[in-house]
Amino acid sequence: MPKVSDLLKRKGSDVASVNENDTVLDAAHIMNDLKIGSVVVTHDEMVVGIFTERDILMRIVAAEKDPATTKVGDVMTRPVAACCPHTSLEECQSVISSKRIRHLPVVDEGRLVGIVTSGDLLAREAKEQAATIEYLYEYLYGKKP
Repeated sequence: MPKVSDLLKRKGSDVASVNENDTVLDAAHIMNDLKIGSVVVTHDEMVVGIFTERDILMRIVAAEKDPATTKVGDVMTRPVAACCPHTSLEECQSVISSKRIRHLPVVDEGRLVGIVTSGDLLAREAKEQAATIEYLYEYLYGKKP
């Protein structure tokens, strides 16, 4: 059964993160620059929350707060669901689906070591399905010319 560590070997372990004392404006700039929908929030390299586009919309814009003065730690989502490198990808999919989230930080011994997204899991599933279709095609009709 494929594990998170298998996915991270292929994908890499880079994760955008901010400190809980950074401003929302700083976090938004990072998210825009990297074209991503969330950043993991840390304190002394430990995961303490996650900050997403939804948090900006609900906790900043709708609440009419100033993003230049509001600290990420005051408006982040917590507690954050996380997994570890030996977690199965099937279990990650279950957590992502049941909690209706898109990002699952990967933590090893309390330290952030990667992130699994719903997009990662969908891409992997599509690749597996394409391989299965190709195998079945070859089984039924032989190799393509």
